[in-house]
Amino acid sequence: MGRAGRIAALCLASSVSLAHAEPHARYNLQQPVTGIAEQINDMHTLMLLICLIIFVGVFGVMFWAVFNHRKSKGAVAAHFHENTAVEIAWTIIPVLILLGMAWPATKTVIAMKDTSNPDLTVKATGYQWKWGYDYLQGEGEGIRFLSALSTPREQIDGGAPKGDAYLLEVDNPLVVPVGKKIRVLLTANDVIHSWWVPAFGVKQDAIPGFIRDTWFRADKEGVYRGNCAELCGRDHGFMPIVVQVLSAEKYAAWVAEQKAKAAATASAAPSAEPDSAPATAPDKG
Repeated sequence: MGRAGRIAALCLASSVSLAHAEPHARYNLQQPVTGIAEQINDMHTLMLLICLIIFVGVFGVMFWAVFNHRKSKGAVAAHFHENTAVEIAWTIIPVLILLGMAWPATKTVIAMKDTSNPDLTVKATGYQWKWGYDYLQGEGEGIRFLSALSTPREQIDGGAPKGDAYLLEVDNPLVVPVGKKIRVLLTANDVIHSWWVPAFGVKQDAIPGFIRDTWFRADKEGVYRGNCAELCGRDHGFMPIVVQVLSAEKYAAWVAEQKAKAAATASAAPSAEPDSAPATAPDKG
């Protein structure tokens, strides 16, 4: 299998595993847990209904005309070249439909771009093939770690049964508090990546040399999974995103635990080799 085939296979595997981890996503979008994702889900449903109504109307009239005005019934085709009323109707009606679809879509896009006044700011850096997270503002300021795929190699190679979160599990998930506005600054260290968590309605490219941002506010505790949605190389399908949303009390306990680990690592640093780096520092290579 060539390189393109391997990449396609990995994309398919990650898509299948995402649907497996979230049964609702097999036939629809993931269950939304943010206001933005709710709006996206509502627009998705609305536009599908509009398309369905147009499909039924157009094909219904077409088949009715074919059946009731066929030659075997003696129908004679009318001869006309212009009909002002019809031309006005088929111009005005699509314009009104597009405006009706554009209004809620524009409101949602504007809301997606409003990253002001966050409760917590996290920088997410894409690497081949993992994510580095740095807590820049908020209660967890100063915490930083890498998040990489933790699916056992035996499952990937077919030597063991695949788990429920196959290719969608990581060693260190991004942890955030519930009900708080989280701003995510995105960049990349090597090639273009994309930070995509469907349940949050978030999908933003991470581009080397640039800082882009997005935000979410999860309204429900839980574990939410996504993928890098950019073809970033050979192991693109092995670059999942996991966000754990905790209550305020549990999040405060997690922050205290992470800072205690960092303090312990710092106190042990003098005995380490001069060119060694903390285990939680992002790999710059």
